Amino acid sequence: MKTVNHWIGGKTVEGASGNYGPVTDPATGAVTTQVALASLEEVDAAVAAAKDAYATWGTSSLAARTAVLFRYRALLDAHRDEIAALITAEHGKVHSDALGEVARGLEIVELACGITTQLKGELSTQVSSRVDVSSIRQSLGVVAGITPFNFPAMVPMWMFPLAIACGNTFVLKPSEKDPSAANLLAELAAEAGLPDGVLNVLHGDKVAVDGLLNHPDVAAVSFVGSTPIARYIHNAATANGKRVQALGGAKNHMLVLPDADLDAAADAAVSAAYGSAGERCMAISAVVAVGSIADELVAKIKERAEKIKIGPGNDPASEMGPLITAAHRDKVASYVTGAAAQGADVVLDGTGFTVEGFEDGHWIGLSLLDHVSTDSDAYKDEIFGPVLCVLRTETYEEGVALMNASPFGNGTAIFTRDGGAARRFQLEIEAGMVGVNVPIPVPVGYHSFGGWKDSLFGDHHIYGNDGVHFYTRGKVVTTRWPDPADAPAGVDLGFPRNH
Repeated sequence: MKTVNHWIGGKTVEGASGNYGPVTDPATGAVTTQVALASLEEVDAAVAAAKDAYATWGTSSLAARTAVLFRYRALLDAHRDEIAALITAEHGKVHSDALGEVARGLEIVELACGITTQLKGELSTQVSSRVDVSSIRQSLGVVAGITPFNFPAMVPMWMFPLAIACGNTFVLKPSEKDPSAANLLAELAAEAGLPDGVLNVLHGDKVAVDGLLNHPDVAAVSFVGSTPIARYIHNAATANGKRVQALGGAKNHMLVLPDADLDAAADAAVSAAYGSAGERCMAISAVVAVGSIADELVAKIKERAEKIKIGPGNDPASEMGPLITAAHRDKVASYVTGAAAQGADVVLDGTGFTVEGFEDGHWIGLSLLDHVSTDSDAYKDEIFGPVLCVLRTETYEEGVALMNASPFGNGTAIFTRDGGAARRFQLEIEAGMVGVNVPIPVPVGYHSFGGWKDSLFGDHHIYGNDGVHFYTRGKVVTTRWPDPADAPAGVDLGFPRNH
């Protein structure tokens, strides 16, 4: 059986703890790989390698750093299909989704290639007689990233390229459910010329996570995952004096006004709710239909959802793959049956779905729930699967109030033809990312990604300007130099002395 080991100090390091976790092909249910789970001693080794590398990488020139990143970007581009194939094999998402993930990660590598402009400081001259003040940004040291299973390549690339471009060294702890893509990303970075120890990949479970949170040589931690774990990461790391950006869960709403293009809204709802089997923190999981359009909108969503082809991710005909594990599949299914018991109208029930020839895979079909109550578990919890809830309100104001009452505030969208309504929505909705006739408002790389309320713990969003600020700290320098003409007698600097 294949074993995924750690990548520490520029080379593969076999796991020494004796503990391994299973990696499953979600389409077949078969365990295909085992992944080494780090001990605290291995955490120490990874951090030590990063600390040693920081001694030189932290003082390296911007030109040297960006040269590596440009070569890295070219290698990632050349290996898109290989990275995507690893994602499909271990996560289960269809190949086109996996390729899209790699493309979105590449955006941040490209941003990192232009780090020279992001790190420019500020200067104020003559703030007082012969006094100048400048502001500069400097790296932190060793930083760590803890990333989720749903985007095993993209989310790591949201973190480490910017971190190392800013002069830090990095320890990545990817999900143990689909670990192989992270190792390939590190191997390609080494091939691009990244010095040993600048990027390390440490596989593990809670032992590794807590080891990084408690390690005195880790200056900052980036995290993407569920809200309970994000809260834990934030509390534990800040208690140890670390800088933290911890992105949590979501319950993203889409408000559809009576004047909206219902065909466009239905298309958007289906792609945003069921793409990547709903395993996205930016998935639309609740549609709020305003006024009399609800019945027609639900019918259009149902019509489109029934046509989605579900199958193995490596089958070009598949539009949606399986869920990551059997346990997660069963949990998602429980929300559908539970919603029916709590009064929802189950328009589509995907809980009994299977794929012929792949009966042991982690399959679930698309579910559509109408007349969902805000008290229902299917509405309150982040399901993280292909389940779409429809709620109904009579007015725009009621819809916005319903959405703002959610404890989550990650992303949201409005569908309307009315510019005034869209403008009001942008200002009144309590979420970090807003789409106007766009269902999944994930910002491009040079803007930052992050939510509000229980969707973010910490002050910094990820990537963009916030990402650069998170991985650097500011320093203000005040200087005063005597005028050369005031040099002591006997020292001739060529300046006149008759001023």
